[in-house]
Amino acid sequence: MSGMIPKYTKRSRAKDSLVGNLFSFLNNFMNTKQTPEEKRRLEKVINKSYDVIEKSDYISRDLSWLKFDERVLDQARDTRRNIFDRLKFLAITASNLDEFFSIRVGSLYNYIDFGKERTDYSGLREIPFKKTLMAATQAFIEEAQRLYQEEIVPDFSENGFRIVNISDLNSEETEQILEYFNRTIYPMLTPMVFDHTHTFPSLLAKTLIFGVVTKSENERSDNDKNESRKISFVQIPQNLKRFFIFEREDETLFVPIEDIIRHEIWKLYKNVEIEAVSLFRLTRNGDFDVVEHEDSETDFIDEIRKKIKDRRLGRVTRVEMEAGCSEWMLEVMLKRWKLEKNGIFFSKNLLDFTAFWQIIKHPEFKGKQAVQRSAVPALGLSTQTPEDIFETMRAGDILLHHPFNNFEPVLQLLEQAAEDPQVLAIKITLYRISKNSRIADALLHAAENGKHVSVLFEVKARFDEENNIREAQRLSKAGCFVIYGIPGLKTHTKLLQVIRNEGDRVRSYAHLSSGNYNEDTAKLYTDIGLLTTDEVLTRDISEFFNVITGHSQPHSYERLITAPRDMRNRLVEMIRHEADNARAGLTSGICIKINSLQDKITIDELYKASQAGVPIKLIVRGICCLRPQRKGLSDNITVRSLVGDFLEHTRIYYFHNNNAPKVYGGSADVMVRSFDRRIESLFEIHSQQVKQQAIHILYWNFKDNVNAYEMQEDGSFKRCASPAECGEASFDVHKKFFQVTLKDIQEAKLFEETKVEEEEVIETV
Repeated sequence: MSGMIPKYTKRSRAKDSLVGNLFSFLNNFMNTKQTPEEKRRLEKVINKSYDVIEKSDYISRDLSWLKFDERVLDQARDTRRNIFDRLKFLAITASNLDEFFSIRVGSLYNYIDFGKERTDYSGLREIPFKKTLMAATQAFIEEAQRLYQEEIVPDFSENGFRIVNISDLNSEETEQILEYFNRTIYPMLTPMVFDHTHTFPSLLAKTLIFGVVTKSENERSDNDKNESRKISFVQIPQNLKRFFIFEREDETLFVPIEDIIRHEIWKLYKNVEIEAVSLFRLTRNGDFDVVEHEDSETDFIDEIRKKIKDRRLGRVTRVEMEAGCSEWMLEVMLKRWKLEKNGIFFSKNLLDFTAFWQIIKHPEFKGKQAVQRSAVPALGLSTQTPEDIFETMRAGDILLHHPFNNFEPVLQLLEQAAEDPQVLAIKITLYRISKNSRIADALLHAAENGKHVSVLFEVKARFDEENNIREAQRLSKAGCFVIYGIPGLKTHTKLLQVIRNEGDRVRSYAHLSSGNYNEDTAKLYTDIGLLTTDEVLTRDISEFFNVITGHSQPHSYERLITAPRDMRNRLVEMIRHEADNARAGLTSGICIKINSLQDKITIDELYKASQAGVPIKLIVRGICCLRPQRKGLSDNITVRSLVGDFLEHTRIYYFHNNNAPKVYGGSADVMVRSFDRRIESLFEIHSQQVKQQAIHILYWNFKDNVNAYEMQEDGSFKRCASPAECGEASFDVHKKFFQVTLKDIQEAKLFEETKVEEEEVIETV
């Protein structure tokens, strides 16, 4: 055991690697009180896990996801940001972790609980991988807690606010707090006891809960101390705001609701000794499959509603708990929820950082976040909202780049179509829409005006199911032809088609996108959308709608690539073509910008292309299971990730094709689910001007020196040198794309032309 710490220290590369935080955490854990046998077992786990992960040619999807959340957390470290932006990114990391434990860890427990086998991309089986994942997550959460307490809280006062407890209030404020408790909070609280006469209560996920250990006076006994104890649970109502706010002359005070309840909780336990009061929060398994009934629309919707309820009370995957909790209560909870101690995440700070949104959005601080610039018209548009969108689209293809270009032209297309007597039909796929959606309102209005409106509404969009069901039923009642997704598949493609009778001909107007038809997220996510009347592409779209709304099997598409039909095969084919060009001495190159890269088949083809000499540039915002820059495997592959003011959501695929580039945009990432379990589409960008615009987006993404991180061979990410460090001017694409000129677009180039000597070509062949 004496050589344990030096052993990991010697492996210096692990310090900053994908598993570096894991081993830092486990080494600290080794120094706690453990039996010799426990230490030996843990040492074995550490060594084996490290060796397996290091040897694998693939990066674990879940560990890579944690690395993405670390990049988000890094935004909260950035002292160039104001305190409200830093709190925003802390809140985002917390929200991300909620989904991670609900879906990814929930999926892992589905294997473990039902005895199913699973081998992670890292090479670890389900049990060792769970230990590895939990330890890495523990390290991440510890760092987030440290960052908040040591680097962010000290800046609260100088920004005019503080998070305080009751003891920090004056007598008048304390009186208001107690009045608020007695008038509003107290009547809503319901202690739920658990003992031999009461079943264990159903505790809601993502809700703050007090666990209270009590003992009646007449039950006190040293001999049966545990037997006389009782646990009861008090859930804090979800419809009460997290903070009670006091506006002083010089500062705003935020009092957490849990501090108010803790101060007065004795009122719920008259004539009973309170031994311990511990605040905690649960995350439950939200990973579910829907049993789809093709013969009954009602059964399908009911099944989804049932699964939503199951998600609220599913298997516990994580417990966040304040430090110093009752050990006895903790043992009871661990046994009840079949968790190990690594599934408990202790905090000395505020539980649930998503609460910061109430501070960020408080009226007193309005305008103190970084102000977003106003969107600029897309190239080819003189204004944000052309007078006649149909006339504008007939003049040529238009590429929208959100949020730098406004989403208004898309809304205008639908709203104008709803009113236009010449419009015959509207067809659209919907995945996530905003709460008060102008998209839905336009479709309703179109149906009321006698248009034929077909909507493929994906009601299985995770965490948006209830809103989507409600909106889909509203559209159906208004006379729209609504299809609730396709059995066995999730509809993720983004397509809109408007059919218009123009006298001498019927013309099709289309919009194809990488992002959702959601006017709210269009202000926050980077996405591209193509407005077109191109007859070849619109004919493909018509065929595609016939396939997904009817029973048609087209022979082929000219400018669409679709999943699950042939997307993986087509992408592999284009990757192999670049490899063939490289081997033949022709110019080659691949550049792909996506959210996630996980499909092994495609990764293997990228490895082979790299080995053939193809330069491959990847921009992956989140999960990346490909291991770049490994000698002999992926020497020619680089991966960068951009994390900043906007969420990078654009998907663009570029294949150099011996200097005759093929460029695609669309809804799909390189994921198994995208290729096999979703209806997806990629559209070829045919117009030379629009193609060059897409190339320019990629080109500037590689110039960014503010938001960019470079992925290392070991799976870690290193922030690119700042402008100050390398003596360059700042280049922030989240600002620069508001200032694009035609000259910028024309000068964009991803791969330099290379002249190959004849002898080299012969030798290569």
